[in-house]
Amino acid sequence: MKNVILFISLLLSLPIVSQTKVTKRVASKSNNFGIIYTLPKTFLIVNAEVAKNTCKAGPYYRYAEKYLGVKNPIEEDKVYYELGNVTLINKGTPDPEQTYMVEFKPGTVAPYVYLTEDGMLCTINAEYTPPASELEGAQKGKTEPVKVTDISIFSEELLMAGSTAKQAEVAAKQIYRIRESRMNILTGDADNLPPDGQAMQLVIQQLEEQEKALTNLFTGVCTKETDYYDISITPYDNLDKEVLFRFSDKLGIIAADDLGGMPVYMNLKATEKAPVLDPKETDKKEKALKGIIYNVPGKAIVDITMNKKTLFKGEVQIIQFGSREGLAPIMFEDKKAPVKVFFYPETGAIKQIIQ
Repeated sequence: MKNVILFISLLLSLPIVSQTKVTKRVASKSNNFGIIYTLPKTFLIVNAEVAKNTCKAGPYYRYAEKYLGVKNPIEEDKVYYELGNVTLINKGTPDPEQTYMVEFKPGTVAPYVYLTEDGMLCTINAEYTPPASELEGAQKGKTEPVKVTDISIFSEELLMAGSTAKQAEVAAKQIYRIRESRMNILTGDADNLPPDGQAMQLVIQQLEEQEKALTNLFTGVCTKETDYYDISITPYDNLDKEVLFRFSDKLGIIAADDLGGMPVYMNLKATEKAPVLDPKETDKKEKALKGIIYNVPGKAIVDITMNKKTLFKGEVQIIQFGSREGLAPIMFEDKKAPVKVFFYPETGAIKQIIQ
């Protein structure tokens, strides 16, 4: 079984939606009315979302329930990972073994093709506007270091308190005073009300920030940072419990051969597959292929699981499971009404023919 996992990479940018770059090539006397192109092979990209949670305990967590009624504060510093969405992107990559030439007869009306930057067919005799590509990457979210204790919100009374227990008591009193001040402003009972609505909003915001900072001293703080990983594989046959990578709640995504995490499996089963030909039949078919050679992809069901839980399930087109066919050259010889052909660049399959 020939199945090669190509790479695992951590992507370092926010979700990017890019466009395929294409070039227009005109068949002319200078290139003997022939334009070279390459058919693709299927290249599957598994995109895994991983959240890194960093939790810091507050210095007064022991007094959270006593003074604030919080029963489950963070009691120790910890870092743990969660596996989020797993998606599958079906890509086409040029197959150097499948390179052909679009040949036109001299005198054909303005023959031209659009190719992707790496030489895969987009259209023949038709304009082409590349669609936005699928989500391929994401940027590592940058977060500020987790900080529980912010000395700027400490009052003189709190700073002067001798023991941790006394500091917790003073901090709790500050929280209740802030809440009372905010309520008085909102109800109009404060002695010195802000002069206008904008000033009131600013004061309320500052009070809420002070309350949150003081409350964090009791409850602790958790922050989440999301990363995205790409795992790429080129399938040549069915896959049965192929280990893509392993996942650990302590380490995140790790290598497939690292036993420190749970394996994430890919099962891939062909549902439509071209019949296997013997060498003589293959050679005979290759010689019979003429004109514009294109792909007829096969299909497969993909199932990605971890610990018996399905992370992704869907149908994909697999070029390696399909066959190649040809459009007769005579189709492109009508000088008055040249045939227009649209392809799926990622698979090399025909999308539409307009005559």
